[in-house]
Amino acid sequence: MNTSRASWRNTTHDWASGVDIEHLAHIRQNPDMFAPGGVPHLILEVVAYAADEAESNNGGHCTITLHPDGSVSVADDGRGTDTRLDEHGQPVRKPIMASKDLRFFDAPDAQPLLDGHPRRGMSVVAALSEWLVHTNRRRGGAWTQRYEHGIPDSDLVSITDDGTTGTAVHFRPDEHLIAASGAWATELLRFAGSWGMLSVNVDDRRTP
Repeated sequence: MNTSRASWRNTTHDWASGVDIEHLAHIRQNPDMFAPGGVPHLILEVVAYAADEAESNNGGHCTITLHPDGSVSVADDGRGTDTRLDEHGQPVRKPIMASKDLRFFDAPDAQPLLDGHPRRGMSVVAALSEWLVHTNRRRGGAWTQRYEHGIPDSDLVSITDDGTTGTAVHFRPDEHLIAASGAWATELLRFAGSWGMLSVNVDDRRTP
């Protein structure tokens, strides 16, 4: 049955919050705090969610693709980001891009990522990216949406259900983060073998 999002239980994010403008602005004003080391940290923030899915499903896989234009995509084979129908029958996806992760963002002892820096959540990636496209496939539906610095630039659009499940996040970090990151693909490959139940493949399509 369709129900009001205000009645939905919050676990990782506040379903009722939608787009938290102040939260996103805070991240953008402090890039060194929320993306230490630049692009690799943003990638680890995304892969951490794929690792969560793998832990829940007794294993999983994701592919990190480094594109020639400086963008990065991370695609996994998990359950797909939680998406529900509200009381009006409209699909609502958990606002992981535009609101804070309730588990980590304000936690003084936030879980560290593999680079040793605290995990803060997917909103860090969205806020510090020129654009980001979030596509998720679940049993019974599939949707995509584009963001600019964490602000939705399109509606949540239903796409053809191909029978698979998973989440794909394609983003282009802010230019200054790309410039500050230096040579880091080797480091990323080292991290790729350290995710427990998640197997990771790195596809580097950039010009050598």
